[in-house]
Amino acid sequence: MLSNKDIENILTLAKKGLDFVIVEVKDWKIIPLENIIAKLHKINTKIFAIANTPEEVRKMFSILEVGVDGVIFNTASINEVREAMLYLGTRNFELKPAKIIEIKEVGDGERVCVDTASILHKGEGMLIGSRSNFLFLVHNESVGSSFTSPRPFRVNAGAVHCYTLSPDGTTNYLSEVETGAEVLIINSKGNARRATVGRSKIERRPMLMIKAVVGDEIGGIIAQDAETIRFVRPNGQLVSVTHLKKGDIVMVHAKSATGRHFGMEVSDEYILEK
Repeated sequence: MLSNKDIENILTLAKKGLDFVIVEVKDWKIIPLENIIAKLHKINTKIFAIANTPEEVRKMFSILEVGVDGVIFNTASINEVREAMLYLGTRNFELKPAKIIEIKEVGDGERVCVDTASILHKGEGMLIGSRSNFLFLVHNESVGSSFTSPRPFRVNAGAVHCYTLSPDGTTNYLSEVETGAEVLIINSKGNARRATVGRSKIERRPMLMIKAVVGDEIGGIIAQDAETIRFVRPNGQLVSVTHLKKGDIVMVHAKSATGRHFGMEVSDEYILEK
């Protein structure tokens, strides 16, 4: 598709009952697809676009918030296919119920608030933990109170040393998260999507150490001692860290421990984190 004349030709054919159209755009990627979606979205003609990168796949499904009906992804790399699936929020993480076994005040420390460029919904948060193989689902701040206003873009994630998962499957320390980076947002069903970081705030606050167990795996997190930091129960209900008790059940992503090299998993390497 090279000009608006091509779009008008497509519209003429669509009005005659065209089932679908396959569109390939060259230098201009967004505006031509916006124009054709605007003209065809109320007609039964489906729009399929050709993409050459995972990033283009994401863009084409989000144009005008409607997106194309389908994408023909031109790649020979299975890793790029996986990346595109993650862009589309089709990756899933197994969440397991974990029993709280210890809660302890540990004094002041630096905690990280991750302010994303997205609106986060109830049930969504980030996977955070002191061990890379044991991550707690820390809920966002979309729930307000009589003392606080909602911050639906924010996750008060945890202490600077804690791990979080990146979209490419590697781990980052929360201290490394910064403007323009991408983080994984997980809902209570384990479905993942990407969010861009707008700002990361590191401030000194009173902290809690919380430990939980799943089977033989024990994991922990150090989080701010405040009512606005919440975990997710198996039934989807939220529980503040200040109201947690030993024996409470919260959702985590836990698996057998493996080594990591600059955030990349090394499956055969032995590691013990305490």
